Amino acid sequence: MKFVIATHNAHKLEEIRAIFNTNGLEVCSALDFPDVPDTVEDRDTLEGNAIKKAQELCAATGLMALADDSGLEVEALNGAPGVFSARYAGEPCSYEDNNAKLLRELSGKDNRRARFRTVIALVRPGEEPLTVEGICPGTLIDELRGEHGFGYDPLFIPDGYTQTFAELPSEMKNKISHRANALAEASNVWGEIFHSLEK
Repeated sequence: MKFVIATHNAHKLEEIRAIFNTNGLEVCSALDFPDVPDTVEDRDTLEGNAIKKAQELCAATGLMALADDSGLEVEALNGAPGVFSARYAGEPCSYEDNNAKLLRELSGKDNRRARFRTVIALVRPGEEPLTVEGICPGTLIDELRGEHGFGYDPLFIPDGYTQTFAELPSEMKNKISHRANALAEASNVWGEIFHSLEK
């Protein structure tokens, strides 16, 4: 049996495949369906974007679809960049552009608390969408550190650690990240759904 992950992001796909134990299931991604257009992520919540991506890919492929939307939520910025995390510095922009803007916005602010949050949506043909979420709380620093990861990873130190996400080995990040927590929750809550597909 196959299910499809709604992402063209190779980094994200690698993380999800590494975290999610899918015995007996063939995992494919939006990269395997080049004729399916990209989803316009125009919802105002992470939940809304995740559901929209999963629904559109499910409709286009006829397969059960899994989609996520993730964002960095910064206390001192009232939850920004949040749903705009990937395009915080405008469009088009690079990870470097987004990090530079974040550091500018945090300049002079004492509160450096933040959290990464992931919402995962599961859509099956003819069924209502299901969602779970995962968070990873931490602190933002004022300089880029580390060569691993992507996005805001070089600025984010998860609680209980002294290294940024970009300094931690990917195996460690995959155990503690917001996406790992969301996927663990998905595995717990939706285990029966996936188990039924493996038969």
